[in-house]
Amino acid sequence: MAEQSLLQVKDLSVAIDNELPILHKINLDIKPGETHVLMGPNGAGKSTLGYTLMGNPHYCVTEGKILFEGQDITELSADKRAKAGMFLSFQNPYEVPGISLSSFIRNASHAQTGEPIKLLAYKKALKSSMEVLSMDEEYADRDLNVGFSGGEKKKSEILQLLMLNPKLAILDETDSGLDVDAVRTVSKGIMEYQKKKDGALLIITHSTKILESLHVDYTHVLVKGKLIHTGDASLVEEINKNGFERFVSDAE
Repeated sequence: MAEQSLLQVKDLSVAIDNELPILHKINLDIKPGETHVLMGPNGAGKSTLGYTLMGNPHYCVTEGKILFEGQDITELSADKRAKAGMFLSFQNPYEVPGISLSSFIRNASHAQTGEPIKLLAYKKALKSSMEVLSMDEEYADRDLNVGFSGGEKKKSEILQLLMLNPKLAILDETDSGLDVDAVRTVSKGIMEYQKKKDGALLIITHSTKILESLHVDYTHVLVKGKLIHTGDASLVEEINKNGFERFVSDAE
């Protein structure tokens, strides 16, 4: 018997604020434990798909539906999707003055599970996850992303991923603006998440740097709002060598 899908996207079309159409008839099926990569040139609609899956109200579903663990979540709010086990890392993480990184993650964990968070166990897990990412412990007490460099903000996002341990993680351009060493560190954090056997990933990127150390099950190419090709990990290598030219031609 085939394993039940974790996320199903069926004939999904999306517009921004009910005006400009961006995505057209997207179909996607992600099972527990799988890593999917979504690639495409700038402006293809990759981030739009990530925001739509997470329930950003600016992105309006005009057709189709989104199922998570068999339940229709097309109209569900972002906070309820997060509580159900979905996670989105931002391409440009927000700064939140007045709340520390540690407090933010602890509050998010409580909101996700509804269970009290035991402080000593939490601090131990936080320290361990920060060590994976080579993060100085002092960042835990600093305001969320305030004064962080680009690389530190991305590490902060992956730290949240490791601590919240969602069922599905959507990573939007996590390697954007990072130097080689920072990409390796972030990749290490994602690899740590991949060790969770039933945790699934949708990695949205137009680059291939972050994928070099990761196991990839499926690669999808999005061009002009249309999902025009799906392949395995070898498709990443082809794109790295030849770019998106042939896929752009297929979309025209």
